[in-house]
Amino acid sequence: MDLIAARLDRISPSQTIAISTKARELKAAGKDIISLSAGEPDFDTPANIKQAAIRAIEAGQTKYTDVAGTPALRKAVAERFRLDSGLDYTSDEIIVSNGGKQVIYNAMVATINPGDEAIIPAPCWVSYPDIVALAEGTPVVVPCMAEHGFKMRPADLEAAITPRTKWLLLNSPNNPTGAAYDAQELRALCDVLLRHPDIWILTDDIYDKLVYDGFRPATIVQVEPRLRSRTVTMNGVSKAYAMTGWRIGFAGAPVELIRAMNKLQGQSTSGPSSISQAAALEALSGPQDFIAEMVATYQGRRDLVVSMLNQASGLQCATPEGAFYVFPSLRGCLGRTSAGGARIDSDRDFVTALLDEEGVAAVHGSAFMFAGHFRISYATDTESLKEACLRIQRFCGGLR
Repeated sequence: MDLIAARLDRISPSQTIAISTKARELKAAGKDIISLSAGEPDFDTPANIKQAAIRAIEAGQTKYTDVAGTPALRKAVAERFRLDSGLDYTSDEIIVSNGGKQVIYNAMVATINPGDEAIIPAPCWVSYPDIVALAEGTPVVVPCMAEHGFKMRPADLEAAITPRTKWLLLNSPNNPTGAAYDAQELRALCDVLLRHPDIWILTDDIYDKLVYDGFRPATIVQVEPRLRSRTVTMNGVSKAYAMTGWRIGFAGAPVELIRAMNKLQGQSTSGPSSISQAAALEALSGPQDFIAEMVATYQGRRDLVVSMLNQASGLQCATPEGAFYVFPSLRGCLGRTSAGGARIDSDRDFVTALLDEEGVAAVHGSAFMFAGHFRISYATDTESLKEACLRIQRFCGGLR
């Protein structure tokens, strides 16, 4: 009898985590490594949030909480949805989970039956297809081309829909491209979805506060309230509040689905850390000023990285609307050989040689279901970014 369940054959280890782990190992071994592979803010969690966690510990708030999160935090989540996007959720329509990934996992596992399909615009976060597959669903990956801003068009969505379609997973701003949908672009997608009343939507808005150049983010229910009864609006504190390690994600959705997700969470992890919930409560209800300061820093870094990458031979880099990633094309580098003798026939070859020869860790585009590109995160200090981009320029310039 086999020990490992066959369902694990449907999924792969996270390739972004694998590359970040390799970069850390090389650095620990004394190599000069600049890691641009992790999707994690380099800013520290703001002091008022950390102090709220300390106060919670000192006050003895160290017991189990409700599986769906403390009443106070669920109320604060609902209020933040209202203030940020004009969405009207009650506390019963809110669940708090151990990170945004668990929200997505809960929603898919609680609803997908074998053979159900989930449409996933690509480039996409590496975990979406695997979560759908683990739930015994079929991920339907829809390429969204660079010439269309890496965004799904209404015709693309319509063409992907079949009688088995159960979900659309939409991420804006997007990981890995930073592309973001405005209200008009979402309106066109909503018009398609209104014609297909059996399709549910999960909108992953985890980067919605990290937008640049005056861009105004939007979300599905905000644009089309008639889709509220079949939409999961997911967000969390990890990116905008620099709280990745605190592991708090949350969602608003119809009560019936929230109850199902709560049932699943109750038999897996139960509620998130009580201390992390206290910190998240302060994050959502406390001062928000530092977000604008962080965004201004990210925008400066974005502009630097885009400019320097576009000066590298064989690369083309678009300017993203949000998040903290760029996703340049490396097609001009394919079919060539690096200065160290590595043949560059794929995006994986490119990032492997870049790490080995120049000590820069990036993630290949095929990990995000979109070959011919690579992702770098500019959530690191400016001097490291400058040096990394100089190394990338040197690497590309040495291809022959």
